Amino acid sequence: MGKITLYGIDGSAPVRSVLLTLNALELPFDYKIVNLFAKEQLKPEFLKMNPQHTVPTLDDDGFYVYDSHAINSYLVSKYGKTDSLYPKDLQERAIVDQRLHYDSSVVGIKLRAILFPVLRLNQTEVSQEKIDGLTEVYDTLELFLKANDYIAAKQLTIADFHIIAVLTTMFAFLELDAGKYPKLSEWVKRIKQLPYYEEANGKRLDQFLGLIKSKNVTIV
Repeated sequence: MGKITLYGIDGSAPVRSVLLTLNALELPFDYKIVNLFAKEQLKPEFLKMNPQHTVPTLDDDGFYVYDSHAINSYLVSKYGKTDSLYPKDLQERAIVDQRLHYDSSVVGIKLRAILFPVLRLNQTEVSQEKIDGLTEVYDTLELFLKANDYIAAKQLTIADFHIIAVLTTMFAFLELDAGKYPKLSEWVKRIKQLPYYEEANGKRLDQFLGLIKSKNVTIV
């Protein structure tokens, strides 16, 4: 196996989803922080790896992959001892892929609509309409968990890594009501029991939530 390097920032939910996958696969890797505010992602050496200048970016011994969904499916397909995290069965994989697309096309967009103005434009007010968008996500995830203990299957998959990373970030703006979302609440507890959860997501998330708290955001 060649040298694996992950480029990212702790505050990024997509980056944390890749950290969860790397730890689940027990892969050795280097983790390099990219200072987006200092525009390190626009340096020529980074653009050579990723013309979109985004994080996470993975360097697998000179092979570059970006977009967390592509990275995680690649990692499991290449290095997984089994295919449980990303099933080879086409029907099972289709469900995982659907959840991944839901994360990228719905969940991530709703969160970005809140985070970008707060972090990049220094806005301190978030509209109730945007918070309602998070409620819609919680409603859908509760339905996803109706038949199984995990987001896309009876067992843990990379879909769980993506959703837990972004969902726990949403908690900064909308706490999870266990009474309203019992299955989702139990799923969160289940994922947090993973031996690598705290290292890959928990402690990095806490730092990010502290940053959000310092912004004194109000819902209007």
